[in-house]
Amino acid sequence: MNTMLNSPVPALTLPATSGLQFQTSDYLGKFLVLYFYPKDATPGCTTQGTQFRDLHDQFTAANAVIFGISRDSLKSHENFKAKYSFPFELISDSDELACQTFNVIKMKNMYGKQVRGIERSTFLINPQGTLIREWRGVKADGHAAEVLASIQSFHS
Repeated sequence: MNTMLNSPVPALTLPATSGLQFQTSDYLGKFLVLYFYPKDATPGCTTQGTQFRDLHDQFTAANAVIFGISRDSLKSHENFKAKYSFPFELISDSDELACQTFNVIKMKNMYGKQVRGIERSTFLINPQGTLIREWRGVKADGHAAEVLASIQSFHS
C-alpha cells in the first residue's frame, strides 16, 4: 500500500467553505488535521463532524487546524457546516485530487452493490508539513478525541 507516512505532504490547492482556497502550505507551523468522510449530512459523518466541533477549542489550544474533506459540492458543504455550526472549514474534493493523494477511495458495499467511495480516514500533518499519523477505516464515534490525544502527546 502506497503510504506517505513520515514524508512531506504534497502541495494541494482546493476550494473550501467560507470562500477559502485551501493550500497545504498555508498551515506550516501548525498541526493540520485532514479528515476524509463519505458524505455530508449522513449519520456517521454528522457524528464525526459534531465531535470535531465540540473539541475544536482544545484542537486550537494544541496548535491544530481541522479540515473535513469529501467529494460533496461547496453548496452542500456550506449547508452541512451551517446546520451543525462547524467552526472549521470543509473542503470540496469533487475531482478527487486529495482523495487520490491520500489514497482514500475504496470499493465499498452499499445495499448489495459495489460503489466507489471515500473510506473514512484522518491524516495528521506536523508543523513542518510532514505526515506523522494516519487513521484508516475509522469509526466516527470517538475518533475526534483520539486525534486530539495524539496531537497532545506531541506537546508532552
